[in-house]
Amino acid sequence: MIQNKNIQFSDLGTRDYKDTWDYQEELFKGIVDTKIQNRRQETEIITPNYFLYVTHPHVYTLGKSGDFENLLLSEKQLEAKGATFYKINRGGDITYHGPGQIVGYPILDLENFFTDIHKYLRFLEEAIILTLKDYGIESSRSEGETGVWLGVGTPFARKICAMGVRASRWVTMHGFALNVNVDLGYFDNIIPCGIRGKAVTSMHVELGRNVDEEEVKKKIIKHFSDLFQAEIIL
Repeated sequence: MIQNKNIQFSDLGTRDYKDTWDYQEELFKGIVDTKIQNRRQETEIITPNYFLYVTHPHVYTLGKSGDFENLLLSEKQLEAKGATFYKINRGGDITYHGPGQIVGYPILDLENFFTDIHKYLRFLEEAIILTLKDYGIESSRSEGETGVWLGVGTPFARKICAMGVRASRWVTMHGFALNVNVDLGYFDNIIPCGIRGKAVTSMHVELGRNVDEEEVKKKIIKHFSDLFQAEIIL
C-alpha cells in the first residue's frame, strides 16, 4: 500500500447531527470498501483521508457502550430544549454538541500514518493540548479518561474537550468536541461521559472572554497536521 499523507479538509458550518453522521459513514465506507476490494485483487492502492469541522444544533449523543441513565431528560424535555438525541457507534458514553463548540471529525486511513489506535487518540488529545497552550490554558490527560482536562489531580478537575472514535480496518470516524464559547448549561442535563463528580468547562469561561472560533480552528488544524506529518488540502 502506498502511504498518502494528504488530508482533504472541509468546514461544513452548522449542520444537523444525523446528516453529518450519514456523510461521515459515506466517506468511511468508501475508504473501507476500497481497501477490501483492492486487497482481494492484490493491487497497490492509495486511500484518501478527510478532516471535517462542523457545528451541530443542540444534540446529545450516546456511545455504543454508554448508559441511557446518563441522560437526565425525558423525550418531552429534550423537545422543550430544542435538542435531539442519538445512540451512535463511537466509543465513549454520553456527550453534548451545540453552538459555540468546535467539533472535528478526522476520517483517516491510519495505514497512511501508523497502525496504533491508542497513539491516534493521544495525537488527537495533543493537538487540543497544544492549541489550548497557545491561549495560556494549561491542560492535560486524565489517566483512564479519554479527552482533555484542566486541573487533573485536584478537586477542581474539569473537562474541556470530549473525544470518542470508531475504527474499522484502521479507518477512523467521529472525533473530538472542544468547548469554546458553548453554553455549559446544556451539560447539566447529562452525566458527561458517564463520569460523576467532575465538571465541564470551556475556553471562554477559563479566559473570561469570548474566543474567536475561526482562529481556534486554524490552530487545531496546524497542530494536527504537524503531529501527523500531513498535508492539509483546502
